Amino acid sequence: MKKAHKKGLTNIQRDIISGYLFFLPWIIGFLVFTLYPMFFSVQMSFNEVTVRPGEIFLEWQAGKYYDYAWNVDTTFKLHLGNAILFICCATPVVLVFALIIALLLNKEFAGRTFLRMVFFVPVIIMSGPVVTNLLSGHSLQFSEQLPSIYKLLQSMPEFISKPSIFILDELALILWFCGVPILIFMVGLQRVSPDIYEAANIDGAGGWEKFWKITLPHLVPMIIINAVYTAVEVSNYSELEINQKITGAMFDTTRLYSFSAAMSWIYFICVLAVLLVLFLIITWFGRRSRA
Repeated sequence: MKKAHKKGLTNIQRDIISGYLFFLPWIIGFLVFTLYPMFFSVQMSFNEVTVRPGEIFLEWQAGKYYDYAWNVDTTFKLHLGNAILFICCATPVVLVFALIIALLLNKEFAGRTFLRMVFFVPVIIMSGPVVTNLLSGHSLQFSEQLPSIYKLLQSMPEFISKPSIFILDELALILWFCGVPILIFMVGLQRVSPDIYEAANIDGAGGWEKFWKITLPHLVPMIIINAVYTAVEVSNYSELEINQKITGAMFDTTRLYSFSAAMSWIYFICVLAVLLVLFLIITWFGRRSRA
């Protein structure tokens, strides 16, 4: 007589279900509150919008506003390029800084809980006006305070000097975005079994080897999450010139909403391309680190 096998969910299946349950409120919110406005903004970007009491009229204009944004407007591409540069420079800096702080905060020492709270406080009060007011008058001006470093960077090739100077000038703002990535990295670090490090110690592995061969490969999923989160968070920073231009164009009565919607979708596509490149680079690095 065959024994009846117990049927139940595996631990992996339980984790998947738990993940979807935590994710479910966002999915519902996206479907209810965000999906239709997204499609409607695409529709507006291809139409001339006229608002009358009680109704909205759309007149088909094809790619007129996209062409105007890309080929006619004198400032859009400049602001777009600066925004993409800021995203590409800020995201790696945030990831590196967040990982270093997470490694330090993951160790046992007095006052660790308090320091964890201190690094997460910026997330609680994060907003464009708040950050601007807090950082006003406190940004680093390397050309004035450290002219020797500034001149050294200027003497380097442009592909090195321009991003480096940009990062240094915006360092205080970049570090402001590190709260959530630090938290996510700490969760990833605590999921690495101590037995793996003990086995590495027995084999004579040093701290640098353990970091590259154990810690970093285990953190690849967290790095991907943090890279996507940081790039999206930075791209939505309200004080970026591109976001101010898009917001300011929303109520231009000569092209109500349409021009702003077109610029928004161009910006969205560019940010999506940056996210794709980041994903490919990190997954490639993850495969190399496990080899």
